[in-house]
Amino acid sequence: MSLRATARIVADADGGLPVLESDGPLAVRRTRTTSPCTRVTVVGAMSAPLGGDRLAIETEVRDGARLLVDSAAATVALPGRAAEPATYDIRLTVGDGAVLRWLPEQLISAHGSHLRMRTTVELAPTARLVLREEQILGRHGEETGTLVTRLTVRRAGRPLLDQEMAYGPGSPGGWDGGAVLAGHRAVGQLLVVDEEFASKPVEVRLLAENAVLAPLAGPAALVTAVAPDALQLRRTLDAALGILDEALGILDEALSTLAPC
Repeated sequence: MSLRATARIVADADGGLPVLESDGPLAVRRTRTTSPCTRVTVVGAMSAPLGGDRLAIETEVRDGARLLVDSAAATVALPGRAAEPATYDIRLTVGDGAVLRWLPEQLISAHGSHLRMRTTVELAPTARLVLREEQILGRHGEETGTLVTRLTVRRAGRPLLDQEMAYGPGSPGGWDGGAVLAGHRAVGQLLVVDEEFASKPVEVRLLAENAVLAPLAGPAALVTAVAPDALQLRRTLDAALGILDEALGILDEALSTLAPC
């Protein structure tokens, strides 16, 4: 039987969480932190998503709030009894003067699975965002499942980023070729949105053999990377966080991309 579940998080400027609602396999827990940021960790309460599941997380960071959302472990997309694909929708809203650091663990596409993942972000004009996505195509020693991901970000009501990628069986030809993955099985991106980039945009640069940092047409920077495995991918994106933190010259630890909040 397929699952339908939606978890909800709402963060206030005073550090409160007026809404912290778990559902089905998505358990959301307030976790300890030493910084001014409020921290919520997503804990998988059961195996999901399976074929046919419909999962979602809705997060609202109200004006002036500071929120970090991470996860306790990787999410593994698995095959299920249902023939239709699973869906996983992430819907994020960040208010004026608010900060959201969305840093989950990797999404693993297991052999035989079919997942469509959609992340939609609505940012107020002065909102700040650090968002990391990492996809691992197949567990160790196995082929990937089918994975379609789309990331759509709007700032002040205007499009900032809208991109879709597809991997695995049934995907358009060339997804594993030299122009896309070139045989790698780990792919990820890091998006940082900060109004400081309006006056100090980053320059295009290579960060590693298979990673690039580029400015967006707005106050944002995007890092895209591929790697042979999850460990190397994480190291590359962590290094990119440090570079962007230095570029912004942020002195407020609570807003720093590297702050341990």
